[in-house]
Amino acid sequence: MAVLVLVLLGLACAAALMGFVYYKETHLPPAQESDVIIVLGAQVKEDGTPSVALERRLTAALEAYQQKRQVIIACGAKGTNEPRAEGDVMLDWLVEHGALPEDVVAETASFNTRENLEYARAIMEHRGLTQALVVTSDYHVARALELCRQVGIAATGKGSPSKPEYFLKNHFREGLSWIKLWLESRL
Repeated sequence: MAVLVLVLLGLACAAALMGFVYYKETHLPPAQESDVIIVLGAQVKEDGTPSVALERRLTAALEAYQQKRQVIIACGAKGTNEPRAEGDVMLDWLVEHGALPEDVVAETASFNTRENLEYARAIMEHRGLTQALVVTSDYHVARALELCRQVGIAATGKGSPSKPEYFLKNHFREGLSWIKLWLESRL
C-alpha cells in the first residue's frame, strides 16, 4: 500500500510540475519592440543540419527578422555529438534563408541557456543593444525569460512550436529544469 501511495504521489508531483510549465508557457507577457533577436541553440544533426526543434526556432526567428530587420545572435557551442557549433550552423541557415550576413552573430562558446544569455548580453552591450526578443521552443520561453532577468537582459519571448508527441517529455524535463533554477538561485 505504501508503494502505491508513493507512486501516486510521484505522479501527482510530475503532473503538477508539467502543469506549472504549461501555465507559464501559455501566460507569457506580450512581445515588445526589440533591437536584437537571441535564438537559443538546439541539437545539430550528424549531417550538420539543424534538428527539427532547431529549424523551428530558426524559422520563428527569421519571421521576426523579416517583420523588423535587427541583429540576430545565434547561440550555441559544439556538443560532443555535433559536427559543428550550433551557432555556426544557425548563422549559415539564417543567411541561406534570407538574413543578411552582417546582421547575424554566431555565439559559439555557450553550453547551456544561462551561458547563451550571458554571452549574448556581452554582445548586446558591445553593440549598444538594449531590448531582446528571445526565440526558443514554446515550453522553454518562460524559463529563458527568467534567466534573462537574472543575467540583466530586458527581453520578451517568442516560442516555436514543439512536436506534439514530445509534449510530456519536454514539459517534464523543463519542470525539472525549473526546479534546478530555483535551487541554484537559493544557494
